Amino acid sequence: MKSIGASVSAVLTAEKKEAEVEKVEEEEEEEEEEEEEVEEECMWKENEMIFCLEEDPTYRISAVGKWYENTAGEVIGDVDTYFLHLLTNQRCESVRDCFDGWSEPNEKSAEGWETLCERIENLGSIEEYICVEKKVDV
Repeated sequence: MKSIGASVSAVLTAEKKEAEVEKVEEEEEEEEEEEEEVEEECMWKENEMIFCLEEDPTYRISAVGKWYENTAGEVIGDVDTYFLHLLTNQRCESVRDCFDGWSEPNEKSAEGWETLCERIENLGSIEEYICVEKKVDV
């Protein structure tokens, strides 16, 4: 009798596990479908812009913003913003990173770049500037 009871118990446990696995798989499929629907409803947006030193526009640093927007124009998820290195055009997480491996030959130029960096860093809502504007004089 014990062996029949154990066998029945083992079968019931196996069936229960199968049902749980099927439930998890169904939930995963539903999540994937929802994600696909969101992606279909959203549009990929990108804006490249330039920050220029107001008194001398030859001092300029480029920035990029990338994000998803729904049909109502609302941002979905996080906005990815970054700056572009002055020489390599590589992604830089901060405006100061744009100068890694590069130095200005004279003190006056170095002061201009420093002023530009400080003004960009002191801007409020920098993400908004990067995503909306084409050029900002600071």
